[in-house]
Amino acid sequence: MIRRLFRRCATVPETVLSPEDQAVVDAFRAMLAALRTPEPWTPGSAQDVAVRVGAHIERAHTRPGDDHGPDVIAVALVHPDTPHAAAYAHRYTSKGWLRCETAAVLGLWQLAYTALTHAAAGLDLPDDVGMPPAHYGVDVEARQPDGRGFTLLRLGPYTQTWLASRDAERLNTELEGQAATIVPGFTVAATSAPFDFGDRETYSDPYRTDVAMLLAAALTGART
Repeated sequence: MIRRLFRRCATVPETVLSPEDQAVVDAFRAMLAALRTPEPWTPGSAQDVAVRVGAHIERAHTRPGDDHGPDVIAVALVHPDTPHAAAYAHRYTSKGWLRCETAAVLGLWQLAYTALTHAAAGLDLPDDVGMPPAHYGVDVEARQPDGRGFTLLRLGPYTQTWLASRDAERLNTELEGQAATIVPGFTVAATSAPFDFGDRETYSDPYRTDVAMLLAAALTGART
């Protein structure tokens, strides 16, 4: 019996891979190396990061001033070919700024991750990428010792968490010495919190009116 051995061109050890095949192999090896040893990301470095979105990895810009948080930072998902992306790019930018847990950051963005993006797979980003909008608010609340209470004032949206924290501190300074007497039996304090888009009508714009004036009006209403 005669046995014939068939060899595929450029796939057996004795042959040299074609340039196209070699490029695929090199890209795959680079991707594996990037996954095994991601480049460490340092908060505040203002560099693009690789973040996990479902089963994929995406490129994300960090927002200056909001990339220092130990647990959560603000990012915008961008096309892996940024700044050379064309028609597909809007599917990313339409998501806007998002709150990203630092645990979802794989490391600094590397070109090798491109093959793992939704864009490379010909897929749209899912409606829910697992990250809420990155806008912040300040709640001024009156609370009893058992936790029951009500909200006197809501401010927002802020685009950067440090701005919300700054105004919360300012309002607490305004409240100092009177927080426990504004509403008998309640303690009043201002805290920064994520902005609730579903309840946006209850917020006052902190950029149009001085926050101290907004607080004074809220306290006057609480006393009457």
